[in-house]
Amino acid sequence: MLPSDRVEDGHAHSREQATWKLMLGAVGIVFGDIGTSPLYAFRETFDGHHKLALDPLHIMGVISLMFWSMMIVVTLKYVSIIMRADNKGEGGSLALLALVSGRTQGKRWTSGIVLLGVFATALFYGDSMITPAVSVLSAVEGVAIAAPAFGGLVLPIAVLILVGLFSIQRGGTSRVGAFFGPIMVCYFTVIAALGVVSIVQTPTILHAFLPTYAIAFFVHDPLAAFLALGSVVLAVTGAEALYADMGHFGRKPIAFSWLWIVLPALMANYMGQGALLMREGAAALQSPFYMLAPDDFQLPMVFLATAAAIIASQAVISGAFSVTQQAIQLGFIPRLRIDHTSAATAGQIYIPLINWALMVMVILLVLTFQTSSNLTAAYGIAVTGAMLIDTCLLAVLLFALWRWPVYYALPLLAVFFLVDGAYFAANLTKVPDGGWFPLMIGIIVFVLLTTWAKGRKLMIERLREAAMPIKVFIQSAASSASRVPGTAVFMTSTPDGVPHALLHNLKHNKVLHERVVLLTVKITDEPFVAEENRVKADDLGQGFHRLILRYGFMQDADVPAALRQVKVAGGDFRMMETSFFLARQTLLPSSRPGMMIWREKLFAWMLRNAESAMEFFRLPTNRVVELGSQVEI
Repeated sequence: MLPSDRVEDGHAHSREQATWKLMLGAVGIVFGDIGTSPLYAFRETFDGHHKLALDPLHIMGVISLMFWSMMIVVTLKYVSIIMRADNKGEGGSLALLALVSGRTQGKRWTSGIVLLGVFATALFYGDSMITPAVSVLSAVEGVAIAAPAFGGLVLPIAVLILVGLFSIQRGGTSRVGAFFGPIMVCYFTVIAALGVVSIVQTPTILHAFLPTYAIAFFVHDPLAAFLALGSVVLAVTGAEALYADMGHFGRKPIAFSWLWIVLPALMANYMGQGALLMREGAAALQSPFYMLAPDDFQLPMVFLATAAAIIASQAVISGAFSVTQQAIQLGFIPRLRIDHTSAATAGQIYIPLINWALMVMVILLVLTFQTSSNLTAAYGIAVTGAMLIDTCLLAVLLFALWRWPVYYALPLLAVFFLVDGAYFAANLTKVPDGGWFPLMIGIIVFVLLTTWAKGRKLMIERLREAAMPIKVFIQSAASSASRVPGTAVFMTSTPDGVPHALLHNLKHNKVLHERVVLLTVKITDEPFVAEENRVKADDLGQGFHRLILRYGFMQDADVPAALRQVKVAGGDFRMMETSFFLARQTLLPSSRPGMMIWREKLFAWMLRNAESAMEFFRLPTNRVVELGSQVEI
């Protein structure tokens, strides 16, 4: 063998190892939510708010619906199509929104598409509250099956687990994450094995792979079949996580893990549960998931399922942090404190406000709804709403960006809209029983997101109206004002005009620094901006410079680190000789056209409680000067 062959073999081996690691990580993180669905999805379809008869027609019909839902929604829609719509490798509703809106600027319907994407993000927060509650509670409820004497401890145990889960977030999840993959592989192996054992005893259940059973269900009992969709959809909750986590693991490892590990394990377990109900009827309906296991193995199954539920919850909590970071960078949420918990992995972040707010809401949900069966009534509407919006964004993608032929795109979109629309409509029937909760959370968050985005836009417009042209200012001020040694950096949100902080500084202190830098940080609609494209510098003359720093919406804006790489007239930036001037605006609600008074007051409250630019941009605390100003919007 030639040396070059050995090198190529070594590279191939290392690539193969990396792929297997990514697959293992994907199984641990991405599929936690959809992987824990067997705990409650099949049971709720028969014993939920719309009960079904335990006969072959309904059992086979439900399993057939679950299988074909997974094939259409997860395999075809997300894995095969939407995951190809990556924004520089990143996925998720906000990444897709940035991709679509960035390519369709100027179109009349762009604003409507943006609002849809924002609403999908708002619905995600409702989902991120329900997922930990229903996953952990449904897993712990196995205690009542394995050890009935301890059934009264289900709620306290669930609350303790949730408090512990949210308490460890501040330390980061990188160490715990190393165990996620092996635990979930063990979990999927066990639930598949238990399902296969049950299938062997009732092999006729395998006929449910045929779509004819799903069709027969709708033909013979259309109303019951429609209502059953509200619970059947629980089998595909978490499908959107495949797309959202694509940036961490890549499309191929996620697709391979789904097709060869997760999908077969889930279907084996669902069919095993169906076979169990065919044999034992209502006797097994209390928890067909746990009753698949022998009596002696039920308690270990509770521990394994609880571990899987914690992992599923961890994935959703981490997702909430990531989505919040993206929304902050894209201008939909005020600046919040973001802690980085890993020096090696940029995506490992912790947002205290989001963490504790989620914990309070999740525990309130558990204590209010008491059982996973009650919680599943609230579960589903946020997921199906987000899936329906993703299909709308996909329609824009296929026609406006990818230019698919109509005869290809229309039939595909028709299937997706039919399936997603049916699931969403079926879940609307659950609104009185708890479905109102994620809708309420979604509407509240949507109002907050849109109010911040609109208010921020209005504030920038008002500041621009009052801004003096920079050339006029330089000509008048540079010749008359006294100059002092050092560098002054004036942070400004608009890359034109004179910053208010500069005007106030000159008015009150009567001096200008030898080097004056007008600095604007811009967040692009791309997830990452390369270092070589980070800085744009313009020499405005007489010691004035305009500097623009560009970051992607997945990156942190570390201004001092960027300035250390920049050279403008006068030399390098030395932090001990540089002062940063920030303007802190006080908003005055007015009757000027823009927003309603209550939204202006809400925006003013959000602005007051936002993290300061000093902390957000990582400015040295002993080199910052804040100057206040008042703005009417």
